[in-house]
Amino acid sequence: MDLSTASAVVTGGASGLGRATAAALIEAGAHVVVVDLPDAAGRSEAGSPGEGFPAGPRADAVAALGERATFLPGDVTDPQVLRRAAQQAQTKAPLRVAVSCAGIATPGKLLGREGPLPAEQFMKVLAVNTGGTVNLMTAAAGVMRQNEPCGGEGGDRGVLINTASVAAFDGQIGQISYAASKGAVASLTLPAARELSRDAIRVMTIAPGLFETPMMDGLPEAARESLRAKTLHPPRLGRPEDYARTVLQILENPMLNGETIRLDGAVRLDPK
Repeated sequence: MDLSTASAVVTGGASGLGRATAAALIEAGAHVVVVDLPDAAGRSEAGSPGEGFPAGPRADAVAALGERATFLPGDVTDPQVLRRAAQQAQTKAPLRVAVSCAGIATPGKLLGREGPLPAEQFMKVLAVNTGGTVNLMTAAAGVMRQNEPCGGEGGDRGVLINTASVAAFDGQIGQISYAASKGAVASLTLPAARELSRDAIRVMTIAPGLFETPMMDGLPEAARESLRAKTLHPPRLGRPEDYARTVLQILENPMLNGETIRLDGAVRLDPK
């Protein structure tokens, strides 16, 4: 896929896996609309560097990506935000790529010290991690199906890439909500790929292991070191650039479709 004539949408793109992905797509020539939560000031205007970018760390992080980056503040649980992102990307160049990286990992046991897992907490995690993913998929696919196939007949009109987690397969105690939400993302990959094959749109999911992300940054160093030791080879935490490289590899290989790739250095999570 020639990204120099394409646009992309990346959710959660102001930090972590999403920002590395946006940077890699821009380096490859794409225009990228980054969707992330508004900064603390709560401003909602979107723009490009020099076009009234709202002030704040998320906006600044996107502005630093360069003139082919556009920041669209918003919540992925709102379908209108993702529809607006897809339409905005299409004004730059045909929308060919949509990558869902927005997510939360609120911990909670079924029966914790403070009582049963609150239903609203469980549903919030599913709304962001699973619902936000589906919102981007529907918005992006609706635009992509209008594209001409890349390279003519038999080429892609677009590629949807979602983010699950190894917790989808070996979730730990206290990850009920997170594991359920990421398991759902992995499970919807094949039926979505089968459905969208008629429109020449591929669907893939990446399930990262233990990565250096803002979620990981909040842990004590002793906990980080313990997690780092679990990854067999390479003996380190994954880097956001490792994830971004996998996104580009998926885009380059047309036979990757309907599958979830564990990107984890052979890690298997212990029960706790």
